[in-house]
Amino acid sequence: MAVIKNKKTGMWEVRTYYKDLTGARKQKTKRGFAKKSEALEWERNFKLKEDQSISMSFKSFVDIYLMDLEPRIKRNTFLTKKHIIETRILPYFGKRKLDDIRTSDVIQWQNKIMKLKKDNGELFSPTYLKTIHNQFSAILNHAVNMYGLKDNVARKAGTMGKEENKEMEFWTQDEFQAFLECVADKPISYYAFEMLYWTGIREGELLALTPADFNFDKKTLRINKSYQRLEGKDVITDPKTPKSNRTIVMPDFLAVEMENFISRFYGIKDGDRIFTISKSYLHHEMDRGAKLAGVKRIRIHGLRHSHISLLINLGFSALAIGERVGHEAVDITYHYAHLFPTVQTDMAAQLETEREALINVRKE
Repeated sequence: MAVIKNKKTGMWEVRTYYKDLTGARKQKTKRGFAKKSEALEWERNFKLKEDQSISMSFKSFVDIYLMDLEPRIKRNTFLTKKHIIETRILPYFGKRKLDDIRTSDVIQWQNKIMKLKKDNGELFSPTYLKTIHNQFSAILNHAVNMYGLKDNVARKAGTMGKEENKEMEFWTQDEFQAFLECVADKPISYYAFEMLYWTGIREGELLALTPADFNFDKKTLRINKSYQRLEGKDVITDPKTPKSNRTIVMPDFLAVEMENFISRFYGIKDGDRIFTISKSYLHHEMDRGAKLAGVKRIRIHGLRHSHISLLINLGFSALAIGERVGHEAVDITYHYAHLFPTVQTDMAAQLETEREALINVRKE
């Protein structure tokens, strides 16, 4: 290894050698250090990292963790985790030695994170706090399981925040119809919301749809991909889960509507996206339509809740509904069963009817 000063730039640089996975000897050069001490520190951490020493800096281990993780998860999930690490964890622990972080350090870090505020002055939600802590714990757990770190001190310290049971928003058919009439002046909005409400597909699944996904003879819709906007680029990924790959049978009216809508696109190809709009556009349209219709504003995902709730209210089984919407487990579908406010009233009325019928039989 060598630490030298570049005479042309006046900056320090490190030149060193390492072995790759095949055992081949490779050279690594790192330039741009303003101070020799910074170059020496990088050189030291590089050697510890190559030796997989748990005495490396936490930042160095995070580089390893992210490299191990990236090929194994979806790109948008990876970017979310990376952002949390870079903004909420590394500023506090980046320069610490991996094996020198104590439980008390974690507690002090938690206390600081819990006092942070968003741009609007509000504290972070309990769910987000829990997500931050879980990510820190996942990094240390990886070090324990794969690289010989003795303890996961984040786990010992205990979590911060908690999972929140968010209220599941939904619209009844009347509310949806009132909303739909208020966005009907924009055909792409009208048909996008029709698809979301009457099929229960996810937002990303809608935006990835192509003409090839529709079979109008069988009135079916194929879901096998999802649209994401990542790092300034349009990206088509696999659906959220393996069970999300599915075929949905559309109501007759929806199949007719979509066939007519797609026919209006001159020169559209089988693989072209139909809804070439952004998630932001849908959110703005949701704002506009809800305000004009005088109905409560729900999230876009609330249309999926609405579809599931409608099917539950119509008496379909959790298993059948789960297969239609791509739930991984039946118990996920059961979480929606409480959404129709009239269900309990209908149950009570039915029980009253049954009781009266029994009393009348006994009187006879």
